[in-house]
Amino acid sequence: MPWKECSQMTSRLEFVMLASAPGANISALCHAFGISRKTAYKWLSLFKKHGKEGLADRSRRPVTSPHRSDLQLEAQVVALHDEHPCWGPRKLLALLPEQSKKPHPNTIAAILRRHGRQVIPSSDTGPAANKRFEHEAPNLLWQMDFKGHFALTDPNAGRCYPLTILDDHSRFAICLKACAGETAEEAKRALIDVFRQYGLPERFTCDNGNPWGTPKQNGLTKFEIWLLRLGIRVSHSRPMHPQTQGKDERFHRTLKFELLDRRGFNSLEKCQPAFDDWRERYNTIRPHYALGQKPPATRYTISARRYPEVLPPIEYEAGEVVRKVRGNGHISFQGHQLFIGEGLAGEPVAIRQTDNDGLLSVVFCNRQVGEIDLRIAR
Repeated sequence: MPWKECSQMTSRLEFVMLASAPGANISALCHAFGISRKTAYKWLSLFKKHGKEGLADRSRRPVTSPHRSDLQLEAQVVALHDEHPCWGPRKLLALLPEQSKKPHPNTIAAILRRHGRQVIPSSDTGPAANKRFEHEAPNLLWQMDFKGHFALTDPNAGRCYPLTILDDHSRFAICLKACAGETAEEAKRALIDVFRQYGLPERFTCDNGNPWGTPKQNGLTKFEIWLLRLGIRVSHSRPMHPQTQGKDERFHRTLKFELLDRRGFNSLEKCQPAFDDWRERYNTIRPHYALGQKPPATRYTISARRYPEVLPPIEYEAGEVVRKVRGNGHISFQGHQLFIGEGLAGEPVAIRQTDNDGLLSVVFCNRQVGEIDLRIAR
């Protein structure tokens, strides 16, 4: 039982003085002071051996702690946490210098708590995905999307619309651009800078909203046409299926947690330097669970396909019939009228034979955009 509230040292001294008197009733004294007989005899023994000093509290720390982390390791863990406060024990563990025996992530968490640091739960401790798909090499597929916009602290500055591009194979963040809106012009300016630095991918995947594609324009926008002319194939995720863009969506969660939820920006000009610094850490330092706790930069190489400053001309096979799409998005062939899409207005398309007699394919830069069935009456 605990000692009664007052000076603990005074209570103990008073008890042992009373208990040491001839004929003292130990049981009654224990009841009066609210302690057990075991505690009473312990203090009597200590007082007899060491006098008044024996009644002081002694440290409960064990004489030896063979499993305690050494001070150098603890200092390294705390320093890493202070530099990367949003990263959990598993990522901090991956950043420790190579040692003969690395500690367990739970040990990292215990060190942080012992030093008064907040332990961030690891986001990769849940059940592993049943099937994780990735392309076998960099630049085969880039995932592209605008992350949800956020308000700037200056009410007159509007909002920021981060444009993100992620390489499917390496998870390398190709682009993190602070844009003033979700427009084709903003995306095109950002992509030109990206293409000049990293080259051209084989394919993009994106969702079905502007500026990537709209049903009104038959799924082809001017922005998508520009990518097709660069020789980049474009595919779209299924409506209401964000998991198609799963890697980029996960990147958005990390961006929000590690940067956007922790800082405010009063202008787009202030956003971009912070975006650049965070993207560099993400690509070159931050361990990634799906990459064996290696940063994305260890798996990425730039594309060998360089960006042409002038768009190459559209060329079709000799003998193919070529039609220019009219302003209303239509073409005509042997009396047949076919709507191709308003986005292709002014562009040349080719009419090709297929394996089916009387069925023709309408193609723009090797992408089929329509069919003409000559077996149907005009």
